[in-house]
Amino acid sequence: MLFYRAALPLSRRTLDYAAGVIRRHRKAIGSKGRALPAGAQALMVLVHLRKGETFAQLGAGFGVSTTTAWRYVNEAVDLLAARAPGLGRALRSAERAGHPYLVLDGTLIATDRVAADRPFYSGKHRRHGMNVQVLASPDGTIVWVSGSLPGSVHDLKAARIWGVVRLLRTCGLLVLADKAYQGAGEHVLTPYKGRGKPEPLKDANRAHARLRGPGERANAQLKSWRILRKLRCCPHRAGHLTRAIHVLQLRESNAC
Repeated sequence: MLFYRAALPLSRRTLDYAAGVIRRHRKAIGSKGRALPAGAQALMVLVHLRKGETFAQLGAGFGVSTTTAWRYVNEAVDLLAARAPGLGRALRSAERAGHPYLVLDGTLIATDRVAADRPFYSGKHRRHGMNVQVLASPDGTIVWVSGSLPGSVHDLKAARIWGVVRLLRTCGLLVLADKAYQGAGEHVLTPYKGRGKPEPLKDANRAHARLRGPGERANAQLKSWRILRKLRCCPHRAGHLTRAIHVLQLRESNAC
């Protein structure tokens, strides 16, 4: 086995935050005699999420068994995911921040574990995966991330399942979304459909795309964490992973 030094493009503040969450959890449950200190466990989960290293690679790099690496990573992911803001809290924060609008978009977290299961196949993306809904501010900062649903679920249906359409109507926030969300209501603005549209409608669609574009970069922020580019674990872990990454991404943004 060969070893080498490697860098992780994350701030020390993010590592300290994750280590603090783990340290408080260990104290709360009275856990003693761990194979790794809280700081090393935090670093392990950051390496797994950011670089997508396997549990076998993590175990070799941190000097623990593959099973221990799996247990430590899943424990930390669940602790971080539990700290992700719920939809109601996220919308209240957006209102207080004075955002003129939000951007709603869905993304597919690809997986290689369910090739034979049709419910996980997305006809839009032509691959198997899990559907995750993301709300972002106009500058692309992630406001809220949903749990995961099978990839065959349409974006509009997913938004309704998670209560996004209902709560957005209640709070009165204006939301921009792509054509997949047509029919969500007057508070969700989508581009005009159809060919041969008159020039005013084409101009409206271009303006809509310019406003929506920066917000849709939120999905690119999520996919910069390599673990989300293709899951090799239980597909239902996608929601936990995306929410944990949302918490870390917010911490990383505040550190910049």
